[in-house]
Amino acid sequence: MIDSEGFRANVGIILCNDAGRLFWARRIGQKSWQFPQGGIRRHETPEEAMYRELDEEIGLHPRHVEILGRTGGWLRYRLPKRLIRRHSRPTCIGQKQLWFMLRMLGDESDVCLSTSERPEFDHWTWVDYWYPLENVVAFKRYVYLRALHELSCCCFPQQPPDPPAALLARFNLSLRPSLPVRASLTAGGGRALPPR
Repeated sequence: MIDSEGFRANVGIILCNDAGRLFWARRIGQKSWQFPQGGIRRHETPEEAMYRELDEEIGLHPRHVEILGRTGGWLRYRLPKRLIRRHSRPTCIGQKQLWFMLRMLGDESDVCLSTSERPEFDHWTWVDYWYPLENVVAFKRYVYLRALHELSCCCFPQQPPDPPAALLARFNLSLRPSLPVRASLTAGGGRALPPR
């Protein structure tokens, strides 16, 4: 679904383990790595889209995960001009994403990257919490910063980590005023969802 501004509705999935490390996957046949993500279909809720993408991309089902939280609103990124398909209608200029933070309940052996006819990933690993900022494609970096910062309280309820200042400086990133200084489950940050 593409809105009137050209942004495709999408869900992003941040999957953590009990140690606070994050699921990081390599796109099939490429050198680029990212979090699982995918489009929201017409008549599908964001949560339904998240579970469908979780199954299609990494073979996990609702029993394998626990929803810890979701971003409070859409996070947008624009595609580089070279990636915009100008002849498709409507034209998609980028993604608007709702991000979910999940905790892995199943075993690592439950992960299967080849459940769909067109697999997205060919390898995965666990990484430190802020590692994705250094290693995701540049045009997604700010959205990753916002999602990770907003949802850090869901993964680390006692002491959410701040992004390293040196990392922010290296990529000329900042937490703009529209982003809460410290997200919390009760005050405007990552929205905690009730257990299923």
